[in-house]
Parts: sequence; structure tokens; C-alpha cells
Amino acid sequence: MKYSFKNDYAEGAHPRILQALADTNFAQQNGYGLDEYSLNAAKLIQDRMASANSAVHFVSGGTQANLIAISAFLKPHESVVAAETGHIFTNESGAIEATGHKVHGVITEDGKLRPADIQQILDSHQNIPHQVKQKLVYISNSTEIGTIYSKHEIRELHLFCREKNLFLFLDGARLGNALTAETNDLTLEDVARYTDAFYLGGTKNGALIGEAIIINNAALQHEFGFHLKQKGAMLAKGRLLGIQFQELFRDGLYFDLAEKANRQAMKIKTALKESGFDFLAETYTNQIFPILNNDQIELLSSDFDFYIWKKLADNRAAIRLITSWATPDEMVNKFIAKIKTLK
Repeated sequence: MKYSFKNDYAEGAHPRILQALADTNFAQQNGYGLDEYSLNAAKLIQDRMASANSAVHFVSGGTQANLIAISAFLKPHESVVAAETGHIFTNESGAIEATGHKVHGVITEDGKLRPADIQQILDSHQNIPHQVKQKLVYISNSTEIGTIYSKHEIRELHLFCREKNLFLFLDGARLGNALTAETNDLTLEDVARYTDAFYLGGTKNGALIGEAIIINNAALQHEFGFHLKQKGAMLAKGRLLGIQFQELFRDGLYFDLAEKANRQAMKIKTALKESGFDFLAETYTNQIFPILNNDQIELLSSDFDFYIWKKLADNRAAIRLITSWATPDEMVNKFIAKIKTLK
């Protein structure tokens, strides 16, 4: 069987997560997120963010988190601005549009939105009330091509959104990887300070399933539980999510796992660079996008699974390689050895 670098959720869960679930299995608890584990996990996250007034809600997946949060925050005539690489624009089967909210896609070189990109959309939608009203800016960190936002960039977006009366929402499916990247200068406290809401991804960072939606803007917290319940996201056994996030944030495991995934990717990136390969984007997280010719891709794919991300000229393509918290040194070394055989 070929080893997969296709994604960071191919494995199950970190052993400590499984052990925590087993250890608490027979303890009776309240349902629907009112169990002691979920309440304690929320407190641990609030403490890590230094933001006691932020609301924390646990859901099962990333698309669900985006769908429920964005549809809850917007009025029927309001819309979203996102990069065209953004997950809600390309990979969620029109989930946001299905709730009646238009998503404006912006072409970017590095997957990151900047104030000028958003202003361009605002300027082209002045025919109010005949056009939808832009209200929420959606960003991902790390982005879908592995790049990360600096503290300055996030703060600039925050100030712009505040000036334009827009909500800033951050998709944090791989936020752990962004915050532990070697070039990162952003903290979780900064994310809580500069966004109206975001979510912390667990599915791609050691949990079986689960994301934590964090709502920092008090005006958006009101009656959010109704949206969770109405859209089927309020689990009767909410403890299953709370236990996992309690374990992830009890002593920093969440960030340790993300840092390991990044470290394994950087080993592969270094080997590719030393062999003379270029990249679609300069990344320091667990996603890398080397450019190879078709013959090289075919040789690599005999031993490894990965996605062809973007076809390029001259019989070349960028492939996507993703490492995880569970990627073993053995497979990294095997991949590097294979790279060295490519001509």
C-alpha cells in the first residue's frame, strides 16, 4: 500500500485522545455540550486566548463550522468576500450559497486577502439596494495553499473591517499549523483580538473529529445555540468533542502536534530545494506545493499518494504534499530518498 501525503486527516486520532475517551467512557454527564469536559475545554481555550468573554462552541467539522457561523452572522441580503482559493468558495459544495448568501471570489497570488482586494468588491457593489450588501470577510490561516498571515496583515484587515462595518471571520482548520510555523509572529491571543469569530481545527490536528467555533464579537454570540441546534450540529453526546479539546489544550498538545506536522513538511521541502525544485508558493506549514514534470510525478506516484494541484505549462504540474501529526520519520526519509532519484 502506498503511503499517503494527500491530507492531514488520514489517520485516526492521537493516542492520548483515544485514552481520554476510554477513561471517561462510563462517567455520566449532561448532554448537548453542558458536560464538564466541554465546559472545561472552553475555559482552557479562553485562558489560552486571554479572552474570557469569547464564546466557545464545539461542532464536528470544518464545513459545518463555516456554514453555521456565517449563516448565523448574516442577514438574508448580506454577502461574503473570500479569496477564490478559499474553502467556502471552492470546496464546500455551495454550502454558503445554499443558505442564500452570495460569496464574492477574489483572485489572489498567495491565497491571502488584503484590504485593497476587499475594497475592489465594495466599489463594484454600490447599487444599493439592488445588489447584495457585503458584510463578512472570510480568510483562512493557514491558507489553502499553505501560506500564513502575519500579525500586521491580520491587524490591517481588522482595522479595515472595523472602518467598513464588516465582520472578519477566520477559518482555522489548520490554525495550529499557522501559529507554529517558523516564520509566524501571530499568537492565538492576536487572533481572538482581531477577529469577530474564528474556529480552531481539531480534525486535521490530532482529534478524531471536531472544531471549536470561537465568537469574540459579543453582538454575534446572542442565541447562537439556536443555529447549532437547528442545523443539526448540537450533539447530544457533546462530551465526545469536549473531551478531545480538553486533552488537546490541557498542556499544549494541540500546538505540539501542529509543530510536528510542520517540521516533517519542512524536511521534505528542504530536500526538494536542495534537488533544485521550485514551488508554487513559499510555505512554512504542513502543506507544500513543489513543481515537477509529468515523468517525475509518475515516478513519485508509484510509491506515494498525493494530489496534482495545478497543471502548468511544459508538461509540469504543482503537486500538493501534506504531512500530519502522525507522519513518521521513516516515510519522510523514504520520500526524500525517492526525490534524490528523480532526474
